Amino acid sequence: VQLRESGGGLVQSGGSLRLNCTDFKIAFRTLAMAWLRQVPGKEREFVALISSVGVLDYADFVKGRFTISRDNAKNVLYLQMNDVKSEDTAMYYCAAASNLVRVRTAPHYWGQGIQVTVSS
Repeated sequence: VQLRESGGGLVQSGGSLRLNCTDFKIAFRTLAMAWLRQVPGKEREFVALISSVGVLDYADFVKGRFTISRDNAKNVLYLQMNDVKSEDTAMYYCAAASNLVRVRTAPHYWGQGIQVTVSS
C-alpha cells in the first residue's frame, strides 16, 4: 500500500478545503482508512475514519464540519473540511489498517502527510 496525500495548503478561517489520499495498490478497498493530524510538539490525534463498508466515525472537534468519504473504484480517500478554524492547522496524514481500532491509533500504513494552515 502506498498512500499519497494532496489538496492541502493555506485557507482562511471559515473557508473550505478538500484533502485527497490516493492509494496505488488494489488492497485499498479492503482496508479501514482514516485521517489523523499532528501539530509540532503535540501528540498525533485522530480526526476521522471510514471502514471498508462505509462505517464512519469522527473526533468531536470536527463533527459537523468535516466529512470523510472514499471512492473504492478510484482508490481515493477524501476529507472535506468546511468552516475551518485556526486550531485545525496541522500536518494531516492519511492512514490505513486492517481494522477500526488500529486505523485510529496505530495504522499499518501512512502517507507522508500534507500541511493545512488556517489563517485568521
